[in-house]
Amino acid sequence: MNTFPLFFKLENRKVLIVGGGDVALRKADLLSRAGAAITILAPDISTEIQALLSDDKHELIYKNYNKSYMTGARVIIAATDDETLNHQIHADATALNIPVNVVDTPHLCDFIFPAIVDRNPIIIGISSNGKAPVLARLLRARLETLIPQGYGKLAKLAGEFRSEVKRKIPTLTGRRQFWERAFEGQVSQLMFAGNEREATAQLKADLDSTVAALEDSANHSADPDAHNPSNSPATTTSQHSQSHSTGSLSATAPVATDELMATQSKPARAAVGEVYIVGAGPGDPELLTFKALRLMQQADIVYYDALVSPQVLDLCRRDADKVFVGKKRSNHAVAQLGINELLINSAKQGRRVVRLKGGDPFIFGRGGEEIESLRAHEVPYQVVPGITAANAAASYAGIPLTHRDHSQSVRFVTGFLKAGAPNEKFENLLDTNETVVFYMGLHSLARLTTGLINAGRSPETPIAIISNASMPNQQVLTGTLESIVALQEQNQLPTPALLIMGDVVAMHDDLAWYNKHNKDAGDTETNWLRAGTAITDQDAKKPIDQQAHALSMIANLAAQQEEGLEQLVIG
Repeated sequence: MNTFPLFFKLENRKVLIVGGGDVALRKADLLSRAGAAITILAPDISTEIQALLSDDKHELIYKNYNKSYMTGARVIIAATDDETLNHQIHADATALNIPVNVVDTPHLCDFIFPAIVDRNPIIIGISSNGKAPVLARLLRARLETLIPQGYGKLAKLAGEFRSEVKRKIPTLTGRRQFWERAFEGQVSQLMFAGNEREATAQLKADLDSTVAALEDSANHSADPDAHNPSNSPATTTSQHSQSHSTGSLSATAPVATDELMATQSKPARAAVGEVYIVGAGPGDPELLTFKALRLMQQADIVYYDALVSPQVLDLCRRDADKVFVGKKRSNHAVAQLGINELLINSAKQGRRVVRLKGGDPFIFGRGGEEIESLRAHEVPYQVVPGITAANAAASYAGIPLTHRDHSQSVRFVTGFLKAGAPNEKFENLLDTNETVVFYMGLHSLARLTTGLINAGRSPETPIAIISNASMPNQQVLTGTLESIVALQEQNQLPTPALLIMGDVVAMHDDLAWYNKHNKDAGDTETNWLRAGTAITDQDAKKPIDQQAHALSMIANLAAQQEEGLEQLVIG
């Protein structure tokens, strides 16, 4: 190792920062979070630093550098653009044996500021030893997606119970195994779900049951007849002799304790598992939430829809079972009641179940119906929102859903109601100050446009079709209520697609940014997305070379960029 990672306690300790500009501000911001008492030494100090360090514990000295201000400092930061001064600060700090960091000058640094993942009290520092700080930040971003905020609360809970656990579980091995069960089992799941009170109660119950098991084991060890079914005198005599030879029961109890804890080292699967209703977003895997990704990587089984892209599905745990239950127009692989039963049965087998839905579960995703069924059968569940197609399509097409000059509200409407009945409530959609988004409307485009015009909406009302929103082969077709049907017959934009109607559509030509120079994306079969069909369960389980997968994604993105590739894809 070029450097050794250490964590400094800086609570109320003096830290001297020489410099009063942006670099000093960044360092002061980090150090203030650690509770340091910061002294800023510079003739000019920015207003941002003044606002940040307004607390009485900090000190701002509007003077030129003098080494006398180093007295009592725990660490020193040189954050000036004067190379000669930085060398002087380094020399003075070295003479006083005070660790010093000269910003962006690795050979003058006794310590390095790492990229930090903060899950207080869990702190992770990542350093490239000054060789590649951007890479360190990218690694930090990757870890941010993998480590939920709940880990900090889980660590604090463990701290509250640490002394009690140490007192009640006498061996190091026993305590380690107890905490492993807590951190990998129901306690952690409750904490990650935000149920802090339930997590605390569960940890207390787990500790009580463990202590009861230890006491029972100790009683059996003290009573030879309790674990000698034959009650033979020879066996009993042998056991008493062993007890006397060791001096007391306490000499043998730790062995019994470790043996008992070893039998419990694997976390016991709860009688009922849990269902996670997860929004997979519009298709681009980078639009997933951190929580969605974490739960997908924990799932034992995944039930996924037709609108879930292969790249999103590939982020699920590799050994999880993946079952396609998608629905398309007039073709439901599994009826909704059947999906409900699958979720309930899998959870009651003790499995962690992810129900992966395109877009958002509560916006035309039937998530409400599924959790009603789960609740009726007392199956625990969580709902993770996703980016719905309307938001993705509007954002990626440069069509703001609301705009002060054009639209003061937005309405999401489905083209079809329950049991396939067409939605024909056109009289509710005549407000010209409102944007209307139609889900599942492409196949009934003629019916919708005719119904709206007949109800009184102007034939000149702008409308857009956005196909494969957020994906590399996204296409946008704009027209009016009067012209859009003919335009679609000519262009044949494929599903999945939605419609946006309203004056804001006219802004597309000026505000479009994504895929702007590649409106004709070509054959989807050669693209990296779904290509219009769902992955089969068998294909979903095939091993994928992650590096090749990532390179393939980069190649496809690069092919669609007129200028240099500026996106990093982490496979």
